[in-house]
Amino acid sequence: MLFNSYGFIFLYLPVVLLGFFWLARVSHAFAAGWLALASLFFYGYWSPAYIGLLLGSIAYNYAFGLWIAKAGVRHGERRKKQLLTVAIAANLLLLAYYKYANFFIGSVNGIAGTRWNLGEIMLPLGISFFTFTQIAFLVDTYQGKVKEYNFIHYLLFVTYFPHLIAGPVLHHKEMMPQFALASTYRFNYENLSVGLTIFFIGLFKKVILADGLAVYVGPVFAAPAAGVELTFIDAWGGALCYTLQLYFDFSGYSDMAIGLSRMFGVTLPLNFHSPYKSANIIEFWRRWHMTLSRFLRDYLYIPLGGNRKSKAHRYLNLMATMLLGGLWHGAGWTFVLWGGLHGLYLVINHGWHSLRKRFGQDPKAPLSKPMHALAVLLTFLAVAAAWVLFRADNLGTAAAMLKAMSGMNGFILPDAWLPKWGAFGQWLSAQGVAFGATNNLIMGGAINWIWISLLVVWLAPNTQQIMAAYKPALDMPAGGKARRLLWQPTLRAAFLVWLLGFVAIINLNKQSVFLYFQF
Repeated sequence: MLFNSYGFIFLYLPVVLLGFFWLARVSHAFAAGWLALASLFFYGYWSPAYIGLLLGSIAYNYAFGLWIAKAGVRHGERRKKQLLTVAIAANLLLLAYYKYANFFIGSVNGIAGTRWNLGEIMLPLGISFFTFTQIAFLVDTYQGKVKEYNFIHYLLFVTYFPHLIAGPVLHHKEMMPQFALASTYRFNYENLSVGLTIFFIGLFKKVILADGLAVYVGPVFAAPAAGVELTFIDAWGGALCYTLQLYFDFSGYSDMAIGLSRMFGVTLPLNFHSPYKSANIIEFWRRWHMTLSRFLRDYLYIPLGGNRKSKAHRYLNLMATMLLGGLWHGAGWTFVLWGGLHGLYLVINHGWHSLRKRFGQDPKAPLSKPMHALAVLLTFLAVAAAWVLFRADNLGTAAAMLKAMSGMNGFILPDAWLPKWGAFGQWLSAQGVAFGATNNLIMGGAINWIWISLLVVWLAPNTQQIMAAYKPALDMPAGGKARRLLWQPTLRAAFLVWLLGFVAIINLNKQSVFLYFQF
């Protein structure tokens, strides 16, 4: 079931909301159980065959969590560590089988010329997210951070439908106290209005902006496999359209998840905070998929040694973390290389900061406005180039795209643009800019989408800044409230939000899955 579908908006959501608050008047446990069952239905609507797998994973991790907690009292640290190791290993083996077995076997077959085959393995939806969420629970239990072991609350913590399919990756300590609060089970008009507002903003981003850009992406990335040589404009146009499509798609999903949860009185952690406004790659990863970045930092980078040893070790740890982070996103060499490229970006970024410190400069000092704008632009272009690896079906397509983007196929503008641009076009032609026949993959419509989307990305406040007066998410950054668009519960605000929702809803016939559902 998709958030951006008529069935979800007009049937599933109202029924689950009404059932939750009606049962809460009888028993909080009944309400929590209802929400957990509704979340299992939400998951099973996609792939009923894997409900058993999800429930088995939940039972296994809950049991091991209890054993780890009790072992600390009865048997000491060593026993706790042994149980934690076994529990995490089983989670990773399950994830490796479903997500990576055929990838590794295919890689071995390609190198060794063998023909091993496990057959088709269907990837359970959301397995990366519910596995990482439960690994975090196990580690938090080992570290003594888990204080409550109510099974219904744990079941709800893992299956909670706003986050189950595509995140955010949750911490047990963030959610369990909220499920235990009496106020969570009381209907609140403010929560409903704030939640609906955030949901409709996210729905508009997904249905109108992300899906509007998507139509220009597929033909460009499919061209190399069809033997079409891409031009500079085609390649960069396709790359930028995908860069912006992914932005609005993931931003829209994150908003919708936060909005849905807020309707139930539960606040999710912030997962997306205008990452294309970042002035460097370090900042980008503090703004993009923030809960995954937090997980990789806390449960991979720091255990590897973090920055506690030499700079060389720190850079190796960064590379290892990003390579594994890339592999987490998908079982393919394009994802591994994407992660490696971001690892290289981070190494260069940290190295530059170290060099500035050596010369007595503070790398955290604010830049002048022109230098900040240049830094944001360079960071954005580096990220856009890396997204080519993320989106490409194979290394050949990625190489063809990057070759064209680097200008190795020449630079030519569509001849149809020359008469449209009038005197400016004639001036460009006189300066040696070539106009001629192209593949017509990126034309005026795509260009308009790109520049309008960039204005929104770089100049408009994001959803949490618009909703800042009502604390829409956990871990909100200090300051940064919107000035002119700060939301207040007025008739004007209600009209604008309902207009966004109406425009999105009447376009749901073009619904598509969220891109992060695939990971």
